Amino acid sequence: MKQTELKEFLDEKVALYNHPKFIKSDPIQIPHLFSKKEDIEIAAFMTATISWGNRKIIIQNASKLMELLDNTPFDFVMNHQENDLKSFENFVHRTFNSLDLQQFVKSLKHIYQKYEGLENALSVSPSDNNYQSAIHHFKKIFFEISHENRTQKHISDPMKNSAAKRINMFLRWMVRNDTCGVDFGIWKTHNPANLSCPLDVHSGNVARKLGILKREQNDWKALTELDKKLRKLDKNDPVKYDFALFGLGAFEKFS
Repeated sequence: MKQTELKEFLDEKVALYNHPKFIKSDPIQIPHLFSKKEDIEIAAFMTATISWGNRKIIIQNASKLMELLDNTPFDFVMNHQENDLKSFENFVHRTFNSLDLQQFVKSLKHIYQKYEGLENALSVSPSDNNYQSAIHHFKKIFFEISHENRTQKHISDPMKNSAAKRINMFLRWMVRNDTCGVDFGIWKTHNPANLSCPLDVHSGNVARKLGILKREQNDWKALTELDKKLRKLDKNDPVKYDFALFGLGAFEKFS
């Protein structure tokens, strides 16, 4: 497929899936329950963190998470007492358990107190054109307070060649700013041109079938390869094509 044909094909799929009807089947519905910026970003961050496995179960468990945070995530994070964390005892999603959840609440409080929030803590250096260094730095500051070692695996490190799918998905939600109503675009200090595709089984397999990804592993090297191709299609908003790649794989079984 020529680049013009590929762009036309993928643009059509973006228009199909980058639509409010997409929300009801996607974990992004959880942060859409909130209107305050800090509530949206904490709900989105927690939801993205557990976004692996069956989508219905992800949504169910993310809903439980919000209930455990009294449906006021920012207020809970900033004002919780140690005693309040006991209610987490039975929470589990795959390998993310109550100890991890307690750590995330404490680390998020630290991020808002010391670094003025997630938007600032994940900012990209002016010399960079992607989030590789930003995510690596974010992981360091997330765990600079006393923490359970087991929880470190729940924040990916692109410097160790992880595709960091869940953080990249969270970043897409926060940074992409269009009029379609799916992504939030509330991080005005960030640039959508720096975003990378949340690379998972669906998007990776579709990208390979379309010939825009050759590398077989879904890692940061593959993401760098895919970034180059998607930025040729739209240098200002390359990650809109996540809607097309994911939709083709998950809903149309294209791969």
